[in-house]
Amino acid sequence: MRIADTHCHLDFPRFDNDREAVIEEAKNIGVERILIPAIDIPTSKAAIRLAEKHDLIYAAVGVQPNSGLTWNSSSYDVIETLSLHPKVVAIGEIGLDYYWDKCPKEIQREIFIEQLKLAEDAELPVIIHSRDSVEDTIDILIDWQKELAQQGSKLAENPGVMHSYSGNSKQAQRLEESNFCIGITGPVTFKKADGLREVVRNMNLEKIFIETDAPYLTPEPHRGKRNKPSYTRYIVEKIAEVKDLPVDKVGEITTKNSYRVFGWKTRD
Repeated sequence: MRIADTHCHLDFPRFDNDREAVIEEAKNIGVERILIPAIDIPTSKAAIRLAEKHDLIYAAVGVQPNSGLTWNSSSYDVIETLSLHPKVVAIGEIGLDYYWDKCPKEIQREIFIEQLKLAEDAELPVIIHSRDSVEDTIDILIDWQKELAQQGSKLAENPGVMHSYSGNSKQAQRLEESNFCIGITGPVTFKKADGLREVVRNMNLEKIFIETDAPYLTPEPHRGKRNKPSYTRYIVEKIAEVKDLPVDKVGEITTKNSYRVFGWKTRD
């Protein structure tokens, strides 16, 4: 089975003791690509360092809304420079978070819009973090994608992914109509996640990504333990069940989706 884990914080300390073993285990079950998103500038650099060591690992760079207070006058230029690295395939994770009270909403919004501009200039797709802020996030993304299309930017065709999707089917349809993908994580396997499974049922498979968000959001049957890229198979299996499709087909198509959006190739 082919699998791409398009959101995995493999650089986090919880992998310090067995990172290489975790990577090898992922390879053994068919994971052929792992994307490490950043939450701030230090993790942007850490993601790149890991990507340099492993062919299957790629990086995204950016400042997450919960790290918004780390943003300063030099942040844009630093991230822009990091985005030129050949293993960087996206800007992220960026967006809005109204759940945690770590950064004022107006600052989050300013940083989000600045990084969308950065992604536009770099011609890189975005990885979007959204918690308790789905409608506001989607409104900003749709306006941005429309501007890209009006400018004739190729990025408008594959502008990015809403990470660990938590909205409803109507909101997912709005994203799909604007060419965005949604990332499906471990909660799709949870007993009470009927709403998320309904989103998956209604969503075009060509617009779905597989994500662990490891070390978080561990799927059943390992819920409560540390998540890892090899657990992508449980997410693939649940999506296959929901959509009444062969498991291998779900793995194949969602992996191809990630190739289409992120490229997964070293840029000249």
